[in-house]
Amino acid sequence: MVAKAKAPTASQAKGGVKIDDVGNKLSVEIDGRLFTEYNFQDVPRPYFYPVIGPTGVPVIRHWPMKDINPDEAKDHPHHKSLWFTHGNVNGIDFWTDGTRGGKIVHEKFLKVSSGREMGEIVSRNKWVARDGNVVCTETRAHKFYAGQDGPMMDFEITIHASEGKVVLGDTKEGSMAIRLAPTMRVEGKVAKGHIINSEGQQDKEAWGKRAAWCDYYGPVEGQTVGVAIFDHPSNPKHPTWWHVRTYGLFAANPFGVHDFEKKPAGTGDITIPAGESLTFKYRFYFHKGDEKQGKVAEHYREYAATK
Repeated sequence: MVAKAKAPTASQAKGGVKIDDVGNKLSVEIDGRLFTEYNFQDVPRPYFYPVIGPTGVPVIRHWPMKDINPDEAKDHPHHKSLWFTHGNVNGIDFWTDGTRGGKIVHEKFLKVSSGREMGEIVSRNKWVARDGNVVCTETRAHKFYAGQDGPMMDFEITIHASEGKVVLGDTKEGSMAIRLAPTMRVEGKVAKGHIINSEGQQDKEAWGKRAAWCDYYGPVEGQTVGVAIFDHPSNPKHPTWWHVRTYGLFAANPFGVHDFEKKPAGTGDITIPAGESLTFKYRFYFHKGDEKQGKVAEHYREYAATK
């Protein structure tokens, strides 16, 4: 079952969260301004686009959804803004968009609610192989908060081994991910960003390392903004490894031990026995400034105390 997460208190919340059906997607507004849209129909996997940061501008790469920024690299078309998936589920690739891969198919919404302190989207999805066979099912809960220091977004993903045993395979290609704006990158023609994790490892050093949280920050339209991802202490193999690249890919990945630590292939496999379920929980925190100005460590401690 999907576990409950604690919402920020009324004193922390600046305003309401409103979720609307806008035709083949859901819009999420915080304090009367668009924060993101949930794209769930006729896509290889559900994703959120755009994602608007605390200064009112997008913090993600627009391509391939839109081709509007000449500074954006046109690589990895499966990196669609903000999403969850994995590159090896019972041997099937759900990470890329190739013709041999699988798709995460939206089945139905279980709950869509707006509120003064929190908005919520709960959906049921199917992970479907290329041949049409269902590999597993999933309940996905998204919660949105208007925080005092910047918006927050929780993911609670419960994988159900409803069709038989599920093996979440050992690969770096996954899993809880976002692709950031070109100026937030560490490397690139307009890059001015930085990466830092809870262990103090920075930039290139953070790739493949384990940490409770990781933060990626840099300027967007002249103002420094950051995106932190928090790994909940209840998650399998906490603290997670980080597939965080200097070109703007930023992902929590508890599976890819072979790639990250050069251990034997399969070391990072996680098996869900037939009929059982497994939950992964993450929080995205969008803040102004670097990790110190955004009080990332403090906000992580608050999240870690939730159930």
